Amino acid sequence: LWRLGYSARLLRTNHFKTAASNTSFPAVWLLLAHYSGRLPGPFVIVKNTTFSTMPETVEEKANPGLYSPHPRVRGMTLLNREAFKRTVVVPALKVKKETVNGVLKSLKQWVLQRPGLKRVVEDPEDEDSRFVILDPHKIPEFFLGESEQQVLKQLSVHPKVSKYNLELTYENFRSEEILRAVLPEGQEVTSGFSRVGHIAHLNLRDHQLPYRHLIGQVIIDKNPGITCAVNKTNIIDSTYRNFDMEVLAGESNLVTKVKENNVAYELDFSKVYWNPRLSTEHSRIVELLRPGDVLFDVFAGIGPFAIPAAKKKCRVFANDLNPESHRWLLHNCRLNKVDTKVKAFNMDGRDFLRGPVREELSKELPLPKEEQKTAFHIVMNLPALAVEFLDVFRHLLVGEPCSAAGLPTVHCYGFSKHEDPAKDIQERAEASLRTSLEGRCSTYLVRNVAPNKEMLCISFQVPADVLYKRPCPDEAKPASKRLCTSQGFSEEKLLS
Repeated sequence: LWRLGYSARLLRTNHFKTAASNTSFPAVWLLLAHYSGRLPGPFVIVKNTTFSTMPETVEEKANPGLYSPHPRVRGMTLLNREAFKRTVVVPALKVKKETVNGVLKSLKQWVLQRPGLKRVVEDPEDEDSRFVILDPHKIPEFFLGESEQQVLKQLSVHPKVSKYNLELTYENFRSEEILRAVLPEGQEVTSGFSRVGHIAHLNLRDHQLPYRHLIGQVIIDKNPGITCAVNKTNIIDSTYRNFDMEVLAGESNLVTKVKENNVAYELDFSKVYWNPRLSTEHSRIVELLRPGDVLFDVFAGIGPFAIPAAKKKCRVFANDLNPESHRWLLHNCRLNKVDTKVKAFNMDGRDFLRGPVREELSKELPLPKEEQKTAFHIVMNLPALAVEFLDVFRHLLVGEPCSAAGLPTVHCYGFSKHEDPAKDIQERAEASLRTSLEGRCSTYLVRNVAPNKEMLCISFQVPADVLYKRPCPDEAKPASKRLCTSQGFSEEKLLS
């Protein structure tokens, strides 16, 4: 009994010098065993019953896994926030209330800076004192250097570092820390997503699918303003540029509001195409336009090119084959008060180019002008197919070519997996146009879509010999008419 009492006094002296002491009970019993020679049976029973609600493990010092959730969450598919609770031991300084601000300022680089965790906590045994929590990764040995100790002495603060039991909950862990702890070890953890208003859009890999509902809920929990998480379940449909999606967590409302480059849009994310990663590209093209220019947007979507251009006082012709995109385009034009400046169409891209675009160019380009002031831009943002539409420009107009300055500029988008993407998209464009663009085009890397897959924009003025087909010199002669017809031009086309 004497030996046991002596060991208890040593234990109290060595491990409980501060009010916020280390409650690592396995270490306590090992110390008792060291002094008593064995673990007394009655105490073992008490340990197993009385302290069963305490954390199973408490770290004695900082390590790389200090802020990792408890290992028991590994493999969890249904989110249980309570399972993430754990207690860790961190360094702390006991200081008087009036010196707290001075300590925080003087030891700024050493103080705990983790979001969601308090840097200053109350001392339960002394209302005039506080504990300043230090960063365990910067003070792994619970010992301050000489320079820090001198700073504290100037503030009349004892430099002794105490151990403080810090409780961590689900709220204290970042989304990537939670997912890394839940998913099988060694597998890729993705916490990134595209934000579309209140919707988080994820592209999960196959090994993540069993955890998809948990992942969706974690994304909602850790990102203010996100109330719905969805996962793309198939590739983008080339016809309407939308895709099937599954709601992983949160509300099922997919009608949302977004703001891009100071322009507001509303859309149904399940029925139209919207990619927030194209914001910079939309802005880049609009910056090329001047007031009074004409923009033809062949695959307009809900208007991210068309509406900013109209707000810049350009004349805009916007088209999209998807009836839902057309409906939201009209809605967003009204929302931004440019509905009188945008002519919207719901047509196939080829029909749009051969119809409204050809009609407008036929009226505008032949007009005599001393100086060409109006520029014509044609945007073709359908990366999967747009290059294949370039053949429409071959002999689109009939007549004498206008000045080179008046020729329309095309901005055509495409994907490439080639080792030289710029060369690849130029060669494909040249094949569709049946002419060389060498020295007459520029390519711009828009973004990396996937490993070894780039999205590019090729810009060029349509060459006059491609855009124009000169009419037959004497339309009155039947032979000439027959010749023109044999070359693919009917009387109606020539008259137009």
